[in-house]
Amino acid sequence: MARQRADVEADVRAQAERAAAGEELPLLGRLVAVKDNIDVAGLPTTAGCPGVAWTPAADATAVARLRAAGAVVLGKTNLDQFATGLVGTRSPYGAVRSADHPDRISGGSSSGSAVAVALGIVDLALGTDTAGSNRVPAALQGIVGVKPTPGLVPTTGVLPACRSLDCVGMFARSLPLAALAVGLMAGPDGVDALAARPVPADVAAPAPDAPVLAVPRADDLAALDPLWRSAFDATVASLHAVGWTLREVDLTPFLGAARLLYDGAFVAERYAAVGALVDAAPEGLDPVVARIITAAGALPAHRYAADLVTLAELRVVAEAELAGADALLLPTTTHHPTLSEVAAEPVAVNSRLGTYTNFCNLFGYAAVAVPVDAGVPGERVGVSVLTRGSADGAALDLAGRLLAVAGPRAWEVLDGAPGSAAADGAAAVGGLAAGASAGATRAARAARAADPVRA
Repeated sequence: MARQRADVEADVRAQAERAAAGEELPLLGRLVAVKDNIDVAGLPTTAGCPGVAWTPAADATAVARLRAAGAVVLGKTNLDQFATGLVGTRSPYGAVRSADHPDRISGGSSSGSAVAVALGIVDLALGTDTAGSNRVPAALQGIVGVKPTPGLVPTTGVLPACRSLDCVGMFARSLPLAALAVGLMAGPDGVDALAARPVPADVAAPAPDAPVLAVPRADDLAALDPLWRSAFDATVASLHAVGWTLREVDLTPFLGAARLLYDGAFVAERYAAVGALVDAAPEGLDPVVARIITAAGALPAHRYAADLVTLAELRVVAEAELAGADALLLPTTTHHPTLSEVAAEPVAVNSRLGTYTNFCNLFGYAAVAVPVDAGVPGERVGVSVLTRGSADGAALDLAGRLLAVAGPRAWEVLDGAPGSAAADGAAAVGGLAAGASAGATRAARAARAADPVRA
């Protein structure tokens, strides 16, 4: 859904006038696409379901902050309906196809946003991520996907999928640019109660100079297609060759938590978020999405309570596995399905794609998805760097260092060429730090405006 040309041009002129007047606009000249479950003032929000569309009067907090930094919104993008899916095909507006392979899926649910970046239509695109929706499409499209720690970026103005787990994230072809945008969006807005904590002072802290990176055992990689397995193994070998300290861990508790997201009672949050909309049988309701959300409404509260305890127990075991490690390196997803494969098994394929992503928000982690050398021309494969909550800077730092040694073909659609590992990691951390600093300045100004006497 593109905005009118005249409206976009008017925004460009307005941002240029702000810059000419002396305002510091770190995103001046950057075009942004917005996933259509995130509000943009004056544009309909459909969440992929035309029968529930509304036109908001105000921007979502994330959108408003990007615009305040000089960005211009070009339009809104298609998605898996109600952000329910990792495939990009569950929409009455049509399936979003992969930028490089039109017979394959884009990945979802932030499908249109990822493809808009991959095709070079925009510099940045907003997505949301509950189970992997800012990471799986990034991997399949060969771009960067940054999913911050839950609660770092307010979700005000976002239609929830699972309210307690939802994150607003960013796609880009440049890791430092994506990090800058995330930093600019970070911080409390006084509305989102799940994002009320001030940005931690060390959120942009880099990883140690000699980090320890946890990697999965061979047995934990059985879900991967051969191409994705060989690419992941090659990435690990490349890191080992340049001196990284790698330590194998048992993914059993992580994968157990991942299964809880949909096979357990946490999916009930989806009914809490949009169940009333689905029950009204609106125009354009996707049958697969409808079945998932309707079934979620029948889950008993005692199962949810039991799963909370199970999750806490799994997290204790997982943290013990990660003891002494600075981050966890995983394949972002398992394979790149065709549209026909998803049509034949829509739930099974979707579930497999989330094998290595579904647990992340349940554990409160940050994650950065980046492309790596697939070893086959024209193919896109990705890995993700995961860190504990509020260690976003370390995740970005390690992802930047990884990109520098992952092979030049990984950079085919990215802005620029690989530099040194230290330089690429530092640039990503610097972007987050600069954005967070600008956000802190914004918050201080808001506080002074709200209470000029105390200020």
